[in-house]
Amino acid sequence: MIAVPAGVRVLVWSSPVDFRKGIDGLSAYVQLTLEADPFAGDLFVFRSRRADRIKVLTYDGTGLCLYQKRLERSRFRWPPVSEGVVRLSAAQMAALIEGLEWSRLHPRVVPRPQVAC
Repeated sequence: MIAVPAGVRVLVWSSPVDFRKGIDGLSAYVQLTLEADPFAGDLFVFRSRRADRIKVLTYDGTGLCLYQKRLERSRFRWPPVSEGVVRLSAAQMAALIEGLEWSRLHPRVVPRPQVAC
């Protein structure tokens, strides 16, 4: 289980990537293709061609971390394959990692209070 701290962006690349890539290859991919900073502390999520494997790249303040998960009997529910990045909430990320239908989870918008109680 990967706990997503508050305020961390979760960026999902919807197209499959070469899963032979490790930390260096994926961080270069983030910089060149996604035009993002792999050292910003965001979670960058990648899928395999068969959608049964997932890799998550993040920087924890001391170094790059690469997490990988393979589902044994099913596939991850993935955004439609297209060019681009999909942004997920922490709850949607947790559902994606578990292989659940994350697109049904929508963050509830809570209006900002005007007066302290």
